[in-house]
Amino acid sequence: MAALQSDVLIIGGGLAGIVTALESLRAGKRVVLVDRDTRERFGGLALWAFGGMALVGTPLQARKKIIDTPDIALRDWLRFGELDPGDHWPLQWARHYVEHSRTHVHDWLQTHGIRFMPAVNWVERGRHGEGNSVPRYHIVWGTSRELARRMIAALHEAGSNGGLTLLHGHRVTALDHAGGRVAGALAMDADGADVRIAAPVVVVATGGINGSHAQARRNWAPHYPLPASMLNGAHPYADGTLHHAAATLGAQITHAGEMWNYAAGFPHPFPQFDGHGLSAIPCKSALWLNHRGERIGPEPLVTGFDTHWLCKRVAEQEKPWTWHLLNRRIALKEFAISGAEHNPRIRDRQFLRFVADTLFGNTRLVRQMQRESPHFLTDDTLPGLAAKMNALTCSHDISPDVLQASADAFDAHFSPGATAHDDPQIRRILQARQWGPDRLRTCKPAPLQMKGAGPFIAIHMQLITRKSLGGLRTDLHSRVLDASDQPIEGLYCVGEAAGFGGGGACGKRSLEGTFLPGCILTARAAAGHITRGH
Repeated sequence: MAALQSDVLIIGGGLAGIVTALESLRAGKRVVLVDRDTRERFGGLALWAFGGMALVGTPLQARKKIIDTPDIALRDWLRFGELDPGDHWPLQWARHYVEHSRTHVHDWLQTHGIRFMPAVNWVERGRHGEGNSVPRYHIVWGTSRELARRMIAALHEAGSNGGLTLLHGHRVTALDHAGGRVAGALAMDADGADVRIAAPVVVVATGGINGSHAQARRNWAPHYPLPASMLNGAHPYADGTLHHAAATLGAQITHAGEMWNYAAGFPHPFPQFDGHGLSAIPCKSALWLNHRGERIGPEPLVTGFDTHWLCKRVAEQEKPWTWHLLNRRIALKEFAISGAEHNPRIRDRQFLRFVADTLFGNTRLVRQMQRESPHFLTDDTLPGLAAKMNALTCSHDISPDVLQASADAFDAHFSPGATAHDDPQIRRILQARQWGPDRLRTCKPAPLQMKGAGPFIAIHMQLITRKSLGGLRTDLHSRVLDASDQPIEGLYCVGEAAGFGGGGACGKRSLEGTFLPGCILTARAAAGHITRGH
């Protein structure tokens, strides 16, 4: 059996693991980083993610005359997340986030050459204003892929003196424990050969549990029904194995049923693993329909206000899919897919092309989905579209008359003498359009069957798993805590595996964009304590 020794062993090659390794190396520690995936995929979900970050009190906010402070952000965070006032460590991490996201994330990233797009977006406002009371969603210019690549480059530079050992394609099978403390781990390479890594400090950075549908289903919270089928927007390696290995040493797994899933996913046309899904950013102007083509209500489903509620409503439907009904006019302005892959203008930092797509419509993405995805249907008529919807689901669920009635009922709000504001969805759209960046990406309300707006489009959607909001309980140094809330000597946990701090810092809902900064904050806290002991 091969054997290695280091000062710090980090398990997991996502953003949280990379930042922990980077900061530890800079402090002079020898680091072994074990990553289950291939060298090409080093960086984890950060390579694929869009790169949005909820940041508080930034210069960009100030330039936009957005007044934001840690006190305002904490009020929004606790109210929207519904954190238990007695849940000490998640509350501590929530406060730590809002107080330090500017200096420990925003400013720190800028020293590494990371820049942000010149707009602050307003997401997760809450159905009744209980979410983000001000815009604070900053987008990394280059998407999260640029962030991951810069962190990886910095990591290699910091480890160029021989202090870094990277083990790609290795899976940790057990944690070692000796003399009352963690002592390293046993790993297995792609050929089945064992490697024992001795280290006085072990950092778990393996992500959440939502990559395993078995784990997601086993821990599903009672807030809403469990759908018969879901897509996977996480990664199959995020399966909770190391959570349970840590639990055998006394660690607490908390809030495992709290998850940040998305209500509008569809299968990836070129899947990289079973059930691989893409998360659409639902068009605010689309009608969200059930499997029969009826508009879901009585409160219509509209994105940008409460993702948790959208997931609950979708999970409550009779069948595990819904439909988005829209037209080409809406799709060109509003249709988007989360992640770096389908946002090449931002990912590749093509500013002029990004501006053109924003102003004149994202024809490229609409055509791509028409060409690649059987779940993106178009037709010049609603009866023709209904026939294609039924063909996709191998059913007769959609009556052309019902689909027509759904469209007609919405369009009636624009008839002479009618008041469009009577429709809650239209009110939501008008509210969103008051903020400049939303106005650029949201159509002015108009009839779905408006002349010249076609063809019609129907998108077949399912709930898609994404992030775990719970995880191993940790203190503000990212030390893993036992049942008495005492640190387990030598064991740390960062990122999603720690529920982004404390085992559940976000509560039941995230203000959105809290995940990448949560990875950085927990990683830097761990590295700081490992290297300085305080």
